[in-house]
Amino acid sequence: MTEKKPDRAIKDFIWNIREIYSHLEEIHKSWAELLQITEPQWLILMAVEELDDGRGVAGVDIAQKLQFYQPFVTNQTKSLEKRGLLSRQPRADDGRYVLMSLTAKAKTELAKLAKRKLALNSTMFNEFDEKSLAELNVSLAAIAKNGRLASRLLAIDIA
Repeated sequence: MTEKKPDRAIKDFIWNIREIYSHLEEIHKSWAELLQITEPQWLILMAVEELDDGRGVAGVDIAQKLQFYQPFVTNQTKSLEKRGLLSRQPRADDGRYVLMSLTAKAKTELAKLAKRKLALNSTMFNEFDEKSLAELNVSLAAIAKNGRLASRLLAIDIA
């Protein structure tokens, strides 16, 4: 029996995403090694850099962005603070929440990597212009949203 074209396209898509994830994981490990931190710690730094609007980022927001367990983020951010890469300050209006920001040391280290990251991104995305990347990101965001729904539905089915 021949596989339907949409089924083949979905399988191809899933395997392509898996391969991309694997390559990104290796790249993140390499960046982390340059800073002598772990890959999850690297991802936490990247999430803080992405999310911080100048007031700091709550651990819950980092955990949500990375799909990490909140206590893990707390533990890792404490380690990054000890290494001088993150500052952790209680939120002024609610001391139960800690806001994290990159330190000057972290910003300096990331700036040293910026040219290399730009070259790497250029290699990975050289066949895409800004418009096609934006369109791809819209499609991927829709698939991610539907994936969250699908995983919730699966959890309900299993329960």
